[in-house]
Amino acid sequence: MKLLDANMILRFLLNDNPEMSIKAKEIIENEIVSVTTEVIAEVVYVLNSFYKFERIEVAEAVTGFLNMQTVRADSYSVIVVAMIKYREVSLDFVDCLLFAYNRVKGYEICTFDKKLIKHLSRTDV
Repeated sequence: MKLLDANMILRFLLNDNPEMSIKAKEIIENEIVSVTTEVIAEVVYVLNSFYKFERIEVAEAVTGFLNMQTVRADSYSVIVVAMIKYREVSLDFVDCLLFAYNRVKGYEICTFDKKLIKHLSRTDV
């Protein structure tokens, strides 16, 4: 299995460099590949901050990528819950991941971040 970095995923999603994008597409569409949560966090950050994608666009692109048959994510359910939260609220993606770890795995999150505490204390989501 191959482990992808953020640049490989970005070239695949953005199709912005012909040579690299073709290579990324070839690997991602034809081989079983793995991606870590940290790499997904970097992809989200770059799409939002550098490429100025809206949150919903980021969520759709990343979720679509993760749902490909050839892609394996180390914490798929955590990332998906984090992407849902990311589209809905103004928390940064890492805080959305912490929220998701709480909801999916039951981890107690220790933080001083008031916005995150507010979301963690809600019982509806």
